[in-house]
Amino acid sequence: MFKKIKRLFAAPEASLPPTAIPAGQRVYAIGDIHGRLDLFSAMIERIDADDAERGPAETTIILLGDLVDRGADSAGVIAAARRWGARRRVRFLAGNHEEMFLAAFTDESVLRHFLRHGGRETLLSYPIEAEAYQQATLEEVQDLMRERVPADDVAFLSAMEDIIRIGDYVFVHAGLRPGVPLESQKVGDLRWIRGEFIEDTSPRDFAVVHGHTITPEPQITPLRIGIDTGAFASGELTAIGLEGAERWLVTVRDPSLPD
Repeated sequence: MFKKIKRLFAAPEASLPPTAIPAGQRVYAIGDIHGRLDLFSAMIERIDADDAERGPAETTIILLGDLVDRGADSAGVIAAARRWGARRRVRFLAGNHEEMFLAAFTDESVLRHFLRHGGRETLLSYPIEAEAYQQATLEEVQDLMRERVPADDVAFLSAMEDIIRIGDYVFVHAGLRPGVPLESQKVGDLRWIRGEFIEDTSPRDFAVVHGHTITPEPQITPLRIGIDTGAFASGELTAIGLEGAERWLVTVRDPSLPD
């Protein structure tokens, strides 16, 4: 079994904006999974248990995007996410890797980029033989994708959201373009932005919960909460729980890693 670790933390009150989830609600947000079905399965178990322990609430679970690529079982992650969504209130944000995956079906230039950034592993998690993949031209790879990736998976990825606001929290995959109102944010920024958002210190009346930018530990500032701890390479998948003004971290870790 994977270690299932809940780390409670509290930041100084003076450093935080007046952020809260509406009364009666509870939210969990999960960082980038990147094909790590092992970690995702452990996280599902941990969040279900944590939610039950905390008592009744209207609970929403948000996956912050980048379910696919790099890890060994993106197809399994998608299947597990769909099953979880069938029995729980789960909302899914599209990351830049979902965007590349979908575009790769029809655009060879995107396909090249996709394959260089973990897409090969995604395709091989479907019933596509490694030998057939290795011998295929880009056009033939697209044919294999259309034949072997289930239409229901494509529809699931296509239906993902780009931005969610609950109370004083905004959930996106990558971040926000500084100085641009929420309703005017571009999809490309929500899925791809990095430096300009991370470095921005402009005041706002909400905190942003995001993934995309990998850090060894969750990044908690008055303006943003970054929870992409690089699950594919680090073996550690991070989520954050939010209820009222309370925040807590939920982490699952590959047990083969040293303590």
